[in-house]
Amino acid sequence: MKRKKFASVWDAIEPSAADAASMKARAQLTMAIRETVETWRVTQTAAAKRLGLTQPRMNDLIRGRVSKFSLDALLNIAA
Repeated sequence: MKRKKFASVWDAIEPSAADAASMKARAQLTMAIRETVETWRVTQTAAAKRLGLTQPRMNDLIRGRVSKFSLDALLNIAA
């Protein structure tokens, strides 16, 4: 069996290049938001309120559950 090499995990698991690009962008935004929130040194509830989210949605974001957020939603949160 021949092994394939991929530039990222998203390229390996997503069915198309467009889907992989979307997931890469979503993952990068998620990480950037999480890093910013960590600098605030507040509870998830306080961070969620500041970002206009519920605490469970904030938890999804902090835990890196990328597939639960659209690219548009992440851009709105980041803005």
